[in-house]
Amino acid sequence: MQRTEPQGRSCSPNEPMAELTFRTPERGDGAAIWQLIRDCGPLDDNSMYCNLLQCDHFAETCVVAELDGEIVGWVSGYIVPGEPDTLFVWQVAVSAAARGRGVGKRMLGELLKRDVCRQMRRLKTTITRDNRASWALFGAFAEAVEGGLQREAYFKRDEHFEGRHDTEHLVTIVFGEAFARRRTAPTPLRNVA
Repeated sequence: MQRTEPQGRSCSPNEPMAELTFRTPERGDGAAIWQLIRDCGPLDDNSMYCNLLQCDHFAETCVVAELDGEIVGWVSGYIVPGEPDTLFVWQVAVSAAARGRGVGKRMLGELLKRDVCRQMRRLKTTITRDNRASWALFGAFAEAVEGGLQREAYFKRDEHFEGRHDTEHLVTIVFGEAFARRRTAPTPLRNVA
């Protein structure tokens, strides 16, 4: 998993804060999401077709963030086959226009509020060692869900990537028991989003 917030325009303290909205992606969002990911180098480019499929087949476990009608954030994820209580986060992308607003963490919180994710008890992702933005995001997320963060080398540079990509470390965040109990309560989740 790679995450980045590219250089460019960001809100200054004197600019009014436009309202961010979060929603489930639609098929028509695929091209804009593909461009957002390309603009968020060093994220791995997938094909536009892959992003279209994510918006269609995996929409319930993906989130789009919009600012003034423009897509500025994206989380793609899926429920791990054979692990119905585990959400795998594939990519997190946040444009420069939305930096400094906690968009990545808020999108993850948005996912946990959805009915399809109510049974989730853990989150998994992969992160390269040098991706400070992702380590910060998922460290903060682990704190928010009152859980621990475990990591291990998973897809290895030489063994799996033929030396062409840095090792991806599997990160597992198990939600804390108190947090898991609150998720089933009628009150909304406040500390994640």
